[in-house]
Amino acid sequence: MRVALGSLPAAPGLDNEDFAAAAPGAAVLLDGAGVAGAETGCVHGVAWFSGTLGALLLREITAHPDRTLADCLANSIGEVRSLHGDRCDLTYRASPTSTVVAARLGDAELEYLVLGDSSLLLAERDEVTSVVTDRRLGEVGKRLRGPVDQLPTGSPEHATALAEYRDALTGLRNRPGGFWIAGPDPRAAEHAMTGSVPLDSLTSVSLLSDGATRLVDRFELADWEKLLSVLNSSGPDELIRLVREAENGDPDGHRWPRGKAQDDATALHWVLS
Repeated sequence: MRVALGSLPAAPGLDNEDFAAAAPGAAVLLDGAGVAGAETGCVHGVAWFSGTLGALLLREITAHPDRTLADCLANSIGEVRSLHGDRCDLTYRASPTSTVVAARLGDAELEYLVLGDSSLLLAERDEVTSVVTDRRLGEVGKRLRGPVDQLPTGSPEHATALAEYRDALTGLRNRPGGFWIAGPDPRAAEHAMTGSVPLDSLTSVSLLSDGATRLVDRFELADWEKLLSVLNSSGPDELIRLVREAENGDPDGHRWPRGKAQDDATALHWVLS
């Protein structure tokens, strides 16, 4: 098992709300999400939530290979909920949440789970790449974010529109017709995208936060094959460097409208053969 991992916060000095880790035969990546400026009802930060859930999930999927990844995620969400104790009121709409990507080796296949807008990149032996991404959040976002994308990123007007957008988005979290993400309720795991791929068809699997996939799905400066080539030749750190280079070249979001000028970016590249 050969794993390369790179991660950077959106800016120096800020918490990195992404989390990624690997154990023999398994890997997880989570991208924590909160609502800036909103009351969360929780004494813990988003980074605590994504890191705690990620660590518990990795333990769960390695310790219980007989359980489905969705069941492992539900159990882990339940554990995190119990760790909040009486100090947190998790009925708040803006309580911490996280995307989840998990992959686990079986005897003859690789199992995967994707919840939220992080991605799983599968590289096959015939040089075909396929991507598993939960697009429900993006589809909801497109309906709501028009005013945000018309304003310069980082401007006061953009900040106001972004707060309104995030409030509307939070109202559709973990609801039919909205999108699903790991939060206080273990039932969100039931809505994860899951599947399996024969091991003998794969050469590598990559787990990517949306901050790392911007080069492809936001900036359109590369395709998935190019992204995989960067991971294979230079590793996750180079991929993140290329993302930062693009972000720094468009700090106001004129070329690429986006909620954050820079985002936490994490890539875990797992070579299977």
